[in-house]
Amino acid sequence: MEKFEKITGIAAPMPLVNIDTDMIIPKQFLKTIKRSGLGVNLFDEMRYDDDGKEIADFVLNKPQYRKSEILVAGENFGCGSSREHAPWAIKDFGIRCVIAPSFADIFYNNCFKNGILPIKLPQSQVDVLIRDAEKGENARMTVDLEAQEVTTSDGEVFSFEVDPFRKHCLLNGLDDIALTLEKVASIDAYEARLSAERPWV
Repeated sequence: MEKFEKITGIAAPMPLVNIDTDMIIPKQFLKTIKRSGLGVNLFDEMRYDDDGKEIADFVLNKPQYRKSEILVAGENFGCGSSREHAPWAIKDFGIRCVIAPSFADIFYNNCFKNGILPIKLPQSQVDVLIRDAEKGENARMTVDLEAQEVTTSDGEVFSFEVDPFRKHCLLNGLDDIALTLEKVASIDAYEARLSAERPWV
């Protein structure tokens, strides 16, 4: 998993509430088990019309937001079904951080497991970030995980909380498999001891 330490990039404003996982990645794209290739279908029904053409006024279709690395959204982001394809699509598009007043629990947990930093901030602070993001590509926001701070293009700083273990995993690029591999010496020792003590197993 890619490490998350500090990013400075374009933030896309999406101040909608209750953005559910079917809006993030519609059900017809859930056939794959690959984590790549879903970015093109992120927010598919909002990005494209019935003929598959881009809807010009959707935020991620606007030239200044096509390379957004940060998404600033409304409350209860990621509600709905528990599909892990939702963070896969967000990450594949290039978004590394989602900031909102609140998240659905399963989506929130899935973000950390897939190298995305979900940040909860009070609505008043999210409103400031939305306004900053609306300035376009010249307004670059900084997210510093080590310092646990979000800095606007104007230098205003907001602190956020993050679980220490999840912070450790993101800073070091550790997913569940990598965490297990950190214990490989202990696992091998256990298996060797078990084989010696119970050779019939």
